[in-house]
Amino acid sequence: MSTTDNLPVVVIGAGPVGLAAAAHLHERGLPFTVVEAGDTPGAAVRQWGHVRVFSPWRYNIDPAARRLLDDAGWVAPAPDALPTGAELVSDYLQPLAEVPGLKPHLRYGARVEAISRLGLDRLRTAGRDTTPFLIRLTDGDEMLARAVIDASGTWHTPNVVGASGLPARGESAAAAFLEHALPDVLGADRDRFAGRHTLVVGAGHSAANTLLSLAELAVDRPGTEVTWAIRTASPARTYGGGGADALPARGALGARLREHVDAGRIRLLTGFAVHAITPTEDRVSVVVRHADGSEEAVTVDRIVAATGFRPDHSIVTELRLDLDPVMGATRALAPLIDPNEHSCGTVPPHGVDELSHPEAGYHAVGAKSYGRAPTFLMATGYEQVRSVVAALAGDWDAARDVQLDLPETGVCNSNPVGSTGDDCCGPAPAAAEPAGRGLATGISGGLLAAPSSLVTLNAAPTGQAGGCCSD
Repeated sequence: MSTTDNLPVVVIGAGPVGLAAAAHLHERGLPFTVVEAGDTPGAAVRQWGHVRVFSPWRYNIDPAARRLLDDAGWVAPAPDALPTGAELVSDYLQPLAEVPGLKPHLRYGARVEAISRLGLDRLRTAGRDTTPFLIRLTDGDEMLARAVIDASGTWHTPNVVGASGLPARGESAAAAFLEHALPDVLGADRDRFAGRHTLVVGAGHSAANTLLSLAELAVDRPGTEVTWAIRTASPARTYGGGGADALPARGALGARLREHVDAGRIRLLTGFAVHAITPTEDRVSVVVRHADGSEEAVTVDRIVAATGFRPDHSIVTELRLDLDPVMGATRALAPLIDPNEHSCGTVPPHGVDELSHPEAGYHAVGAKSYGRAPTFLMATGYEQVRSVVAALAGDWDAARDVQLDLPETGVCNSNPVGSTGDDCCGPAPAAAEPAGRGLATGISGGLLAAPSSLVTLNAAPTGQAGGCCSD
């Protein structure tokens, strides 16, 4: 027996994936503690509580969590209903956190500052795998752990607006004009947008949700203007697969956005790579620098930076991680999720083997496991933690029997620059069967029609990352 066997597994984050990990640990009879930086379960989800997700309840509930809730007399939501973020918390995460098997093991207001091995820095090898993890909190408290499941997510580390991965010139100084993803345009944040000109930068579902809310606000408040800027030459990825999408709400999201653009209610700027942001009295000028060195500017009142998120690995600098230099995911997982490569391919089911590092016992799961890839779905995270917990319990047959059933998007390319609207997928070439079973996050079908009403500022850079499965 190892000296760490009696120590708990520490789960970082009490969001959907972190609480799912807790449910599986409870079911396996493994001691655990969940540390959550916020004051409640689902603290990050609450910040976008006004947004209705496009995946119905049946994709949003972890099986082990469901079993715990059912035993407690929980009344499940209708499986085909689409919850808001607030309903996801109130109807699922909060009741789950209150289940007697989990509640005593949740610790709120506990933010992790760093993770190491007790008495060992990253250079020390001897005895490393049998030495407990040392988890230091920002309040100075320390915990020992047998293993760490990092489900802290990426919500608090959004990408910058600047096109090169660096902040645009003046971006920090213009912070008063910037909003990060998913502001409550029709609710609490309404006064910041009503009667003003807003620029939304980004091509994902967060951008689409914000654009649709702004378009609705413009109907009620004259003078409300909406401009949408994307780095690529085509909005086809954001428009999605329409009726070919297995999730009707996701397909409808892009269809509604296309209608607003085609009708001129939303002005679309393509090839929009932000170089500088400059406040001008009570407004802000956003400057685009073209490949030939020329510049062009758009002046607006507010900027919504719906440019995605990135993982923060600063808490694990003393651990031995094998991170892909591009994606920031594990080296084994990165090629399976890279949106630069996955056009007509699939993201195969994956589990503990793809999520493991040289640092035995540490696994990042959920959105954080995907690094900068914008294609994560909650159901993927649930299968990840099921596999990881099975491995921690020594049940390697279950850990490697990875199965995943995800809805297809109806979009055939994660970066469909210049798509003509033809069916671009066709039959996939024969390939070796990937490890695991079940449906992957496969992308199939073609675009329904060519996008229109584009204002092209400049050709998009090649290799621009994109994604099609973000939830």
